[in-house]
Amino acid sequence: MKNRTKLSLMASAAVLLAACASPPPAAPADRTASATLEGRSGSAVTGVVTFSSRGDKLFVDARVSGLTPGEHGFHVHEVGDCSAPDATSAKGHFNPAGKAHGHHGGAERHAGDMPNLSADASGSASYAGELSMLSLGGDANGIVGRSVVIHADPDDFKSQPAGNSGKRVACGVIRASAPRY
Repeated sequence: MKNRTKLSLMASAAVLLAACASPPPAAPADRTASATLEGRSGSAVTGVVTFSSRGDKLFVDARVSGLTPGEHGFHVHEVGDCSAPDATSAKGHFNPAGKAHGHHGGAERHAGDMPNLSADASGSASYAGELSMLSLGGDANGIVGRSVVIHADPDDFKSQPAGNSGKRVACGVIRASAPRY
């Protein structure tokens, strides 16, 4: 009986040591992506829009200058191409579910519909918030490789197909950043 207890203790110790020797499973790394905005349609708008995933949530942080004071439509567009002088190369709003344009907080809307940016008297705007219906992954709602567009006018959140936000005054391609561990 004494030997059996000794063997049992040794086996338990070996299991515990083996468990300690193995590294813990890696936690999923937070991911980030950003778009450097450049003026389009003759504007001098510049800025950076950063997207970051933390757990299962996606956040956006936008810092923009050179806008006219007031509200401006702010969207993720289908294509990561800002080469056209008026940014029409970015195509329409990112809309993987094929829904009608709508309010950024509603269920019936394009995935790329975001809140209007509000520029102060000096033309600066910033926005930080949580987004739904978008991801940084390779799934159908993934936005890496697409573009961010800022419009001259506010999005009315109802006019089809794009909220009557006017010409595109800034565009930037969304590029993945190095993963953070």
